[in-house]
Amino acid sequence: MVTTLEALKVKIFADGADKTGILSLNANPLIRGLTTNPTLMRKAGIRDYEGFAKDILQIVTDKPISFEVFSDDFSEMRRQALKIAAWQTNVYVKIPITNTRAESSLPLIKDLARDGVRLNLTAILTLEQVRGCAEVLNPEVPSIVSVFAGRIADTGVDPMPLLRKALDFLKNQPQAELLWASVREVLNIFQADQCGCHIVTVPHDILGKALKLVAMDLAALSLDTVKMFAQDAQAAGYVV
Repeated sequence: MVTTLEALKVKIFADGADKTGILSLNANPLIRGLTTNPTLMRKAGIRDYEGFAKDILQIVTDKPISFEVFSDDFSEMRRQALKIAAWQTNVYVKIPITNTRAESSLPLIKDLARDGVRLNLTAILTLEQVRGCAEVLNPEVPSIVSVFAGRIADTGVDPMPLLRKALDFLKNQPQAELLWASVREVLNIFQADQCGCHIVTVPHDILGKALKLVAMDLAALSLDTVKMFAQDAQAAGYVV
């Protein structure tokens, strides 16, 4: 069983919109790419979408990085996608699998793939959605199929069998990579590796935990935990 991040076959991407974190993680050779989304950018207080992206792209020049469209109208999605794709050659454009009215994005995905746009298909939770992507992607253009395994697990369903099946659907798409998204804990990184995912995208805070704790001796971690309880009790001045 793999017990270190360095030994993993799955590529680790950093998921976030904190500029300091992005630049630090981009410099780490363990991090093979980066992703973000409008929700993360809003939480980070970013108001100028294009300005933020172009600022980041001055530093992130070789690793793949994904930026998402934010329109709910397919024609406007297409315009945004073409503009975002033109920012830099390492940019992937994130397209949600449907709009908010549950209308399929597959016709748009097919159109953009045919035009050579590198796509990251996002918010995918079902095998039917994966199958649809596999049918319309361009086999000559690199793409990412992001399955939100963490959200699947939130419903009480083990996502690993679904991810393994998703790989079967993508076998005729040699340029498509399967991505385990919505990581909730460090263990998910290793689960993504075990089920054969090409990529796992990890929030900055969980990456920090992974970089610190993976392969740590459990007895030492136990002692650290005891020390934490003791220090906090002393700092609070508790008495009984």
